[in-house]
Formats: sequence, C-alpha cells, structure tokens
Amino acid sequence: MTSKQPCKAAMDWLEKMMQTAFTDEIKAIHNSIAESVGEAKYKLWFRNSTRLTLTAEGLEIAVPNTFIAGWIENHFARAIQSALRAVNGSTVPIRFVVDSALTPVSRQAPASNSHAATAIETMTHAAHFIPPLKLTLDTFVVGQKNQLAYNAALNVIQEEKSPFNPLFYHGGYGVGKTHLLQSICNEYARTRRGTKWMYVSAEDFANQYVLALKTRKLDVFRTRFRNLDLLVIDDIHFLANKNAMQEEFLHTFNSIDLAGKQIVLASDAHPKQIGQLCEKLVSRFVSGMVVRIDTPDFETRCEICRRKAAAMKYKISEDVISFLAGQMSGNVRELEGALLKLIAYASVSNQKVSLASTKELLAEHLLRADPVVHSSDITEVVARYFDVTVADIHSPKKDRLISLSRSFCMYLTRKLTKMSFPEIGKTLGGKNHATVILACRKVEEALESNQRMKWKNAGGFRNAPAKDILQELMEKIS
Repeated sequence: MTSKQPCKAAMDWLEKMMQTAFTDEIKAIHNSIAESVGEAKYKLWFRNSTRLTLTAEGLEIAVPNTFIAGWIENHFARAIQSALRAVNGSTVPIRFVVDSALTPVSRQAPASNSHAATAIETMTHAAHFIPPLKLTLDTFVVGQKNQLAYNAALNVIQEEKSPFNPLFYHGGYGVGKTHLLQSICNEYARTRRGTKWMYVSAEDFANQYVLALKTRKLDVFRTRFRNLDLLVIDDIHFLANKNAMQEEFLHTFNSIDLAGKQIVLASDAHPKQIGQLCEKLVSRFVSGMVVRIDTPDFETRCEICRRKAAAMKYKISEDVISFLAGQMSGNVRELEGALLKLIAYASVSNQKVSLASTKELLAEHLLRADPVVHSSDITEVVARYFDVTVADIHSPKKDRLISLSRSFCMYLTRKLTKMSFPEIGKTLGGKNHATVILACRKVEEALESNQRMKWKNAGGFRNAPAKDILQELMEKIS
C-alpha cells in the first residue's frame, strides 16, 4: 500500500507536467495565430469559438458547428500550420470536432456549403484528418466523353463491394478527375455513416510519410492510412521516381486491398505511361478499372456554363454560352474562369453581358486559353512516330532513339501547352527542369540549322531533316 502511493504521486506529477507543457504550447499557438491573422479576426473566429487540443496524432480543433469548421479550414489553415511550425518546428494533421457548448461567432458570415459541412461531420465520425470537400456528384456534368467515368463512380458508391477496385482515372488537366474523386468521398460520407475514408494528394501522402519518418511515428502514419474503408489519392504520378514512397504505398495498397476495401486513384497518364513507377504498383493499378477521361464535347461545355451561371444566380444568353464553349474547348477550369470574369463584370457595371462585350472582355483571356492538345496526346504521337513506347519516354533510359523522342516530346509540350519546364519534367517521369530546358534548346538548335536527324528503330535506319520531323508531328497532333 505504501509503495503504491509514491508511484501514484509520481504518475500524477508527470501527468500534471505534461498538461502544463501542452497548455504552454496551446497558448503559444493561439498567440501565433492572432499575430498572423490580426486581432479582429482572431477574436471573432478563435478566442471564444474554438478550443485547441494537442494529441498524439495531431491538433484537434473543437468548434461549435460545422460551418465554423469549414470557414476556419478554408481561410485560416495556412495560419494554423504556420503557428504549429513556429511552436514545435513541424506541421501535424488537423482534425475538427463539433462541441455545441462553445460560443458561436457573433456576426453573420456568408452562407455555408452544405456538402463541405457534411464532409467535416464525416471527418469527425471517421476520426481521420480529412479536409472539407466541395465537389459533389450532383454538380458533375455528364457528357459523351466522361459517361464511363461517371458510371464507374456510381458503381463504387452504390455497390457494397465494387468490382472496380482499384478504380483508376487518367486524363489531361481540367477534365473532371478531381471532381469525381471528391464526389465519391462525399457520397460515401452521406450514405455510409461511420465509414473511415480519406482523400489526399500523392504529394500530401509523401509529405506525411517523411514527417512520420522524422518524428519516428511510422506506426501512427500506417494505422491512419491502412485501416480505411476508402482511400482516394489524387495525382498518383507524383510518386514516380520516389522508390521509398512507392514501397510504402505498395504496402498500404496491399493492406487495404486484402481487407476488401476500396481504392480510387487519379493521374495525368495511364499507369503504364507513368515513368519510373515500379512494376508491382503498375500491375496492381491495371488489375482494376482504368478509365480515361477526355476533354468535354461542345454540348457538355455548354451545360457546364449554364450550371455554373445558375449556381451564381445569373442568367446568361445562349449565344454567349455557345461562343464560350466553342472558343474554350480544352480546359474546364479556363472555361469557368472566363464565365466568372463575365459575371463579375456584369455585377460591377450593372450591365447585361452581350456577345459583343464578351468578345471584348475576353480577348486576352481567349489568347491564353489552353489548346485542345494535352501532354499525354503529344507523348503518344511522338512515341508512335519514333516507334518507341510511352513508358520509354518516361523512363530514365538515355540511348539515342529514346533521347531523341523525349527531346521532341519536351519541345512540343512546351510549345503547345502552358506547362512550365518543371511541370513538363514532372509529367515525363519526374525529370529535372534543367533536363527539359536542355532538350528544348537542343531541338531549337536542330530546327534552326534544319539538321538531319538519324535514328534506328524496328523498321531500320531513318534519316530526316528536323523541320520535316516537326511538321509531321504537328500534323499528327492536330
């Protein structure tokens, strides 16, 4: 009896010291947030409306309702992470929980997004660190080019155990991959209460893995990712050329797959076209349903304009819609951005948007709009022309034929898209931006002197002037 009392006293003392340390850190985090966002915003959104708690798995933010959680996540996430870095030298996952005992903010804020609120509520039930997701299935415009992708998403949502596992989407920028990923998560959240799900980018997965290594918390990281009912990862091509992270993701994939749970992935390229991706991952990705999403057709683009305008409570004429859909055929984000500019102009000037004013307002915007062609289209054309595989172009191989193919691919991607040198390198197997610059310069010099390019493929020796090669490739791409 006597021996237990000192032990209990020591444990009580240790617990008290830990609570004091956590309290000091919380105070420091509050002070850093106040300094970052300003006293007025801090007083309104944090002082009485939130309670911060540090746990073994991250920072828990208690809020009075889901709207405040969504508002803080959307407007102050960067300030909170900066405060965490300033206090303990690293970022940690953030989790929101609802505590109605807390005092709500004192003044009216803009209307909340009900679907984002649903996502936050689900995050609380699932006990995982999931940001509010804004894109939902009812706002996804279905057309001829994305019908299969939409049906596959419905199957994953509706079936208790979908045969499409993993479901792998690939396609160019702004065609709806992220929209479908987030929609699947939101529908899981709405229809399967208590389901453990997570939506992250591959970059976020990699960052969390590195953080877990540095803090020696790999067990927490693995528990968080491997005990899920649904894992959704965007931009999975980010893992190319990162062997350790590919190995970690392979084990994560296997754990979820063996448990009979669902995995959904998205990439800019087909799994077999992602350079420097290990064969084990490629084979697992293609073992399920691989769906390509192409750029939307004219009718679908028109419907996107109508719905976007209706969501912003603005009536736009059909001639303006047809003009926008006809001029901006490559990227939905560009299309929506142009429409937003028109509606903003109408609101500020209090004038109705006409076809004439549309052409005038968007003259510069239309010049900078994405072309129809995307990097994946260019890579496929170049690969066929030189009789190599897309995987060869993405690979680290440096023999003459593949280097020549890769150089023309990089040059054309730079010429025909708005992608930067680092973006091109990342898309083509994780190459360094300096490699892309050098390749483009090499092709430019060959074109300037119209140098004869020599190579050998399965059909024998080939010899052609650089300008002729470029012209043929441009014709095939167009």
